[in-house]
Amino acid sequence: MERKALSQFPNLDEEDKLKAHGYELIAGIDEVGRGALAGPVVASAVILPHTAKIPWFELVRDSKELDFKKRESLFDLINKGAIAVGIGIVPSQVIDSINILKATRLAMMQAVEKLPKQPNFLLIDRIGLSQCPIPQRGITRGDKICLSIACASIIAKVTRDRMMEEFDKTYPGYGFARHKGYGTGSHLSCLQQLGPSPIHRLYFAPVRNIIANQNTPSLKISDVIQTEFPLP
Repeated sequence: MERKALSQFPNLDEEDKLKAHGYELIAGIDEVGRGALAGPVVASAVILPHTAKIPWFELVRDSKELDFKKRESLFDLINKGAIAVGIGIVPSQVIDSINILKATRLAMMQAVEKLPKQPNFLLIDRIGLSQCPIPQRGITRGDKICLSIACASIIAKVTRDRMMEEFDKTYPGYGFARHKGYGTGSHLSCLQQLGPSPIHRLYFAPVRNIIANQNTPSLKISDVIQTEFPLP
């Protein structure tokens, strides 16, 4: 996995190098939600046009560095301006059954498979996809230096945030719209009071410990698993 010095903002340097070697359709891939206690892990793959003349390119940053309005605006611009966008979603039930790393890779594979055009090279934030035959490169902190990866991070985050806002309506009381399923103090407090919801990751330690410490010994993990999404 490559380590690069961080530039001021994400750019097309990596994509341009690959284009010079004959690769035309280069997909940047990133995920969101890997460390959350509830909700899915979401990945996106984005193939950008090779040009420096698109003004919004200069506005792109790692999704974590952007506020809500900027993310929403860029989400629309990326979807309109990209050659192709793919999204992969793996729910909490599958995360519990196969572990978060495998689920993250599964979401990334789904994102690649859902691209309307098949890429001939993948640039991935941090991890590799050994099960994917497409040539690839993992870049540490790629969402901060590689434009297509940064765009994928924005698509994935906005997609997941919107899902968590809908889950907040389905499972009120947990504050999913605020913390998006991450382990904040308020989230853990609500989890202790209400117990796990059907979208909590029951085998993640904070959730598992709360279940174990509850005053209802008859509660089992299997009792609260409900399928929100069809298993792949």
